[in-house]
Amino acid sequence: MNILTATSKRVDISLLVGFTFLALAYFYVHDPVTLSAFEWVPSEEEIQKYRQSWNPLSEGPLLIQAVDIHPEGQLSVRPFIYGQVAEHSYGNRFTLPTERKPGPVHLYSVSPLVTIAYGLTNHVEIGTALSMSSFWARDSQSFNQGKGGPMTTNTGFGDVSLFVKYRPIIQDPDTSRPSVTLYSQIILPSSRWTGTERPPGGFAPIGRLPSTRFGELGFTEGLTFRKNFRPFRVSGGVFYTYAAPGSEGATTTYTGDIVNTRFVFEHFLDDKKSLAYNLEFVGLHTLTWRADGHAINRGQRSGSTTLGIEPVIQWRFGDSNFVGAAGVLFTVAGQNALDAIYPNFSIQWYWRKTGKVIMR
Repeated sequence: MNILTATSKRVDISLLVGFTFLALAYFYVHDPVTLSAFEWVPSEEEIQKYRQSWNPLSEGPLLIQAVDIHPEGQLSVRPFIYGQVAEHSYGNRFTLPTERKPGPVHLYSVSPLVTIAYGLTNHVEIGTALSMSSFWARDSQSFNQGKGGPMTTNTGFGDVSLFVKYRPIIQDPDTSRPSVTLYSQIILPSSRWTGTERPPGGFAPIGRLPSTRFGELGFTEGLTFRKNFRPFRVSGGVFYTYAAPGSEGATTTYTGDIVNTRFVFEHFLDDKKSLAYNLEFVGLHTLTWRADGHAINRGQRSGSTTLGIEPVIQWRFGDSNFVGAAGVLFTVAGQNALDAIYPNFSIQWYWRKTGKVIMR
């Protein structure tokens, strides 16, 4: 990897991570007195003040899990259909789609996902995500020459994620203080255990929770934030994933760690119908190092980057506890990665043991 490529990759990651933390820094600098007074367990008064403020029940961002947690005893179930169409790829230099090249394969995939989340307390939320994977791939060189070529396809059980979220800071409606949540996740390689094949490229789709490598035992730590500014909501997050060493025959394999970045802008057009549009900016970065210090011997050793933007429309089904959202994610730049589009659709159902549900 030459110096320019390495530099562009470091700058790209720095910009995305910096963009998210810049937003956090703004809130801290803008209102330092309020923020310096917070405790690691928000008070009941702070929680009730937030719960009574403007915050329409909605699906929220499609490509980042809700930042504010469920209140105690509230549950949500979220089926999520995620598609991928990839016929081009980016080379070893960070470029825009105007310089993309025909990919080594034409890849088409559908990845259904169901996320279940529950408010264990007013400060802690637990959840799980169950997934399936189905893909179709064909040799692009043969296809582009009009020869068709064999189609590789596979359908099976995907990876299972278990996560816990803890919110040490809850947003204050009267100041610029945001909600800040710590996110921890373990990814179980259930796809490998059940014999599901790894799709070309090896990644779960870029917008699926924090994206991870398919079929690897992984551990993710993240930090997210959200703030309501009626009629807008702004949220974002940074996630770091470490994959445990694997094996290939008698060889121990090591792949680079992964950084996911998210920044989301929501604009509500109708509070009662929860009608809103989103602009969601996402990034997926494979690093050239591992947290355990081992040298990388598998995967993209020179690192990779994918940047994307997704317009989203979200709504509520009447006065029910069902909300939905639909969007299409477009990659806008990349390096050593697939250039793809990702149509996706989600429905979320809320339930609370005391009756009326509360937007988390």
